[in-house]
Amino acid sequence: MTPNIEFIDHVVMSTHDVEATSAWYVKVLGFRREVFGSEGRVALKFGKQKFNLRPKGDEAWGTCPVETPGALDLCFMALGPIENVIEHLNECGIEITHGPATQIGARGTMTSVYCRDPDANLIEIASYHGHPQG
Repeated sequence: MTPNIEFIDHVVMSTHDVEATSAWYVKVLGFRREVFGSEGRVALKFGKQKFNLRPKGDEAWGTCPVETPGALDLCFMALGPIENVIEHLNECGIEITHGPATQIGARGTMTSVYCRDPDANLIEIASYHGHPQG
């Protein structure tokens, strides 16, 4: 019998600098920073999900054979129009590397803009607002 997978609970993200990465996600995307565990690990929480930030080379963490900061393409959904996202990114001094552009997401047509986090991960911020399924 196959497992009944419902959602992703958390993702572990390798990073060159836990503090710089956590500060960026808090400021730019509004995530909440949380310290957990006896080792003082750092997580970024948003909605019902979280990223655990793993310092590159920290052997106390179990990880995949290749730990490469900057190897992720992530898409985050925003509520409201994409213009609000663009305005906020501009206020934060974040360069939009592409967009706004129409893309197809898990729920259908959406509008996206792209930028990079401190490790150069590709960050897509999208909105279904203004599209029939949104």
